[in-house]
Amino acid sequence: MPHIASRYLAEGPRVGIRHFTYEDGAEFTARVRESKDLHQPWLFPPESAEVYARYAGRLIEDPTKAGFLVCETDTGALAGYININNIVGGAFQSGALGYGAFAHAAGRGLMREGLNLVIGHAFGPMRLHRLEINVQPGNTASIALARACGFRREGFSPNMLYIGGAWRDHERWALTVETRACG
Repeated sequence: MPHIASRYLAEGPRVGIRHFTYEDGAEFTARVRESKDLHQPWLFPPESAEVYARYAGRLIEDPTKAGFLVCETDTGALAGYININNIVGGAFQSGALGYGAFAHAAGRGLMREGLNLVIGHAFGPMRLHRLEINVQPGNTASIALARACGFRREGFSPNMLYIGGAWRDHERWALTVETRACG
């Protein structure tokens, strides 16, 4: 029987991760519109084809960013997305994670599986040493996901990021290759 290569960079029991493509725009933006109540006020992903094209273009073309779609392996449906932003090499070997689940996938453990796949890819083929997540304090679902994947809280930064028209406080969570190995 010939081997068929997976379309995913990494695959778990229920999800696989792959890079963004421009062709994902219609499904991605439809899922974002369906998930507006889940996302806001925490994040504001692109809702239109035009905005998605610019967003995906940055993730596809900018070497300081890597975007991953979390896909259900049985259907290929988009369950969410995870981006590594501000990738720095040299002595730092670090990146900052941002993510969002889509409403139909929320609460099913798919993002936990997907985030663990992204972490493995980041610490493996990408050769990063440290990943950070900045989370608004009231975003309990995001904090629970960070904690469940082994991230530790390192601090609090007032007015850290400009989101949804306002400067927002954030908790800083981090994971390193060594602390993941201990988890």
